[in-house]
Amino acid sequence: MGGTAGQAALVGTRSAGEGLRRWWRLVDRSVGIIPLPLVPIIFALAAGFIWLGKLPADLTTMIPVIALGAYACAEIGRRIPILRNIGGSAIFATFLPSYLVYAHILPVPVIKAVTDFTKQTNFLYLFICCIIVGSILSMQRDVLIKGFLKVFVPLGVGSICAGIVGTTVGWALGLGARHTLFFIVIPIMGGGIGEGALPLSLGYASILGQKQGDIFAEILPAVMLGGLTAIVASGALNYIGKRFPHLTGEGQLQPIEHGDALGESLIAEEERPSGKPIDAKTVAAAGLTAITLYLLGMMVQDLTGFPAPVLMLFAAVALKLMRGISAQLREGAGVVYKFFSQCVTYPLLFAIGVALTPWDKLIAVLQPAILITIVATVFTIMGTGFVVGRWVKLYPIEAAIVNACHSGQGGTGDVAILTAANRMELMPFAQIATRIGGAITVTVALLILARLS
Repeated sequence: MGGTAGQAALVGTRSAGEGLRRWWRLVDRSVGIIPLPLVPIIFALAAGFIWLGKLPADLTTMIPVIALGAYACAEIGRRIPILRNIGGSAIFATFLPSYLVYAHILPVPVIKAVTDFTKQTNFLYLFICCIIVGSILSMQRDVLIKGFLKVFVPLGVGSICAGIVGTTVGWALGLGARHTLFFIVIPIMGGGIGEGALPLSLGYASILGQKQGDIFAEILPAVMLGGLTAIVASGALNYIGKRFPHLTGEGQLQPIEHGDALGESLIAEEERPSGKPIDAKTVAAAGLTAITLYLLGMMVQDLTGFPAPVLMLFAAVALKLMRGISAQLREGAGVVYKFFSQCVTYPLLFAIGVALTPWDKLIAVLQPAILITIVATVFTIMGTGFVVGRWVKLYPIEAAIVNACHSGQGGTGDVAILTAANRMELMPFAQIATRIGGAITVTVALLILARLS
């Protein structure tokens, strides 16, 4: 009798154990980073706050709400044939929420809360500073030195070729050479909206004696569709890289040359694993280092007007070149980079899509002549990067993707392009293409227009 009771108790324990294991398997399944059982709970909570009329825009509320929207959109893009091979997740995470806002499908309280949160917290720049500093500090020193010197070659040649080809195509399609160059081609390569389209429209208005708002509305669609073209093309390059592995470094800009003097004599100690566990304190120190460098850039920007992300980038490079970080801090920086690239990218794209990507501006350029001109411009800058990059011994696909960032929507475009290409490691070089390349493009364009007017 006692034996029978004991066996029954044992069976009951085993049954409970199997049920618990099934629950654990369910918990381990996820939509992006969200455990599957939390998906309906977050959705119900968001609906409840909306029903009560008070969806807060604070950090604790927006993290799960934005994550749910982001990974739901990314999951849709990931499941669409063909599109999933060319960055469908990044495209849908960015542009589907933009359409949902335009079509009045997304509830107004959600739009307001996400927009307020995105603009007030400015977490785009938190993301960029952690990605840039994290990737630079965890990068091999000799790769960093050679990469920064070489990347200007395909970028410069690509910009010139894209200007010539884009203008010629627009002229041939009846858009006029001057209009095509200054209102389509230059805005595409101007460095995005805040750093490109806005100063261009101000400069054009002053030179041409027109209203700045009208000019801004005219050049903004070219910037946005140029960015979308670059996202799709970069996703396609990622797919090509999987088919032809010899063309890509899978995020590494150039092949590592063994036996290099820099490689052995100068960086061996700092590149060697520290042998210590990477604890939370080390990761926090690396994150704080990234934010401090960004604040340094902000301070100098307020004093000189030079873009803070570029100054932050140069400061991180200088710190790396001077061997100013330990092996342990370098490893912590690598963890910071991985966290933001793997866990924050899609939520950021969703927030950008809701708050900063007007769908009506995107569809305003759906005219064959303009579309063809934009595609020709972006394909030329990327194709030139591919060819010239190979010539200067960079991986051609990586060089083309960096050049693509020169035709994106600034920092937001860099995130979307590198996400579609699955090469977030290229963010430091992307920022060179976007910030420095964009600033040079805007300056030269305004000088030329002033002389022609």
